[in-house]
Amino acid sequence: QVQLVESGGGLVQAGGSLRLSCAASGRTWRTYAMGWFRQAPGKERELVATISRTGGSTDYANSVKGRFTISRDNAKNSVYLQMNSLKPEDTAIYYCAANPTWPFGVSTANYWGKGTQVTVSS
Repeated sequence: QVQLVESGGGLVQAGGSLRLSCAASGRTWRTYAMGWFRQAPGKERELVATISRTGGSTDYANSVKGRFTISRDNAKNSVYLQMNSLKPEDTAIYYCAANPTWPFGVSTANYWGKGTQVTVSS
């Protein structure tokens, strides 16, 4: 069992930055690949970025490449999403997820956090 709690969301102006954190717990969480997903109002949940168990491999949605960076610190039981050059279309609820294998998507994620709201004003 893996428990995930997101934090760091908020309201930011276009062009600004935010850093999301995901605190993970559970005896085997370090053996899981981790990811960030988002869901905007009226839209389906979509991949933002995923990272392998060791952090050596990452995958990003085309829409965030070059602006967002996913990282993990296994010693601190945490996964991060650094978001730069934010755009109004990045507004969504952002969810942390875990899966035994990497890469993974919305349909295959085993565990989910409850999400944190990110709002980007124009």
